[in-house]
Amino acid sequence: MDSRSGIVDELTRDHQRIQDLFDRIRSVRPGTGERSALVEQVCAELVRHSVVEKAHLYPAVRRYLPDGDRWAERELAAHQELEELLVSLEAAGPAREESGRLLLAVVTRATEHIVGQEQRLFPRLQALCPAEALRDLGDRARATAASAPTRPRSTTPDSAPLVKLTAQVWGPWDRLRDLTTRRGRR
Repeated sequence: MDSRSGIVDELTRDHQRIQDLFDRIRSVRPGTGERSALVEQVCAELVRHSVVEKAHLYPAVRRYLPDGDRWAERELAAHQELEELLVSLEAAGPAREESGRLLLAVVTRATEHIVGQEQRLFPRLQALCPAEALRDLGDRARATAASAPTRPRSTTPDSAPLVKLTAQVWGPWDRLRDLTTRRGRR
């Protein structure tokens, strides 16, 4: 991995990791510990990814795209919907019948988000945002991802400064909880 790759490359790699986890989840029988661990892993990846996008991608979209506010607001609304689904999925637990329906909704919404960004948003941002700014955002995205929260919350801020502040509080706490509960590693 190029240590100076831009934010688009970073987020595209995240998308691939998330899609790979979805594929692995599909290949494992429902109700097993392995599937539960994979669902926990994908939830953590989606939360971390959301924090990075809110903190760094959407401010750049607002700044560099002529219709950036519209793009950012639409993406933030999609994030809120996905985060609510993740909260419900975690609350339902793996044994409940509802968890299958919620997991399908998470996969569907996340896949729509990924396709939309990679086919429409990222090419526009790459065309209009200076390459050095994209690389700087990639550096910032990597730093944020390293300490971002891993658990969904029903009320997460959308503004970049508040996202960064809450990530500093919740990130270490979530990672400690994940370590002590072995979340995603059962």
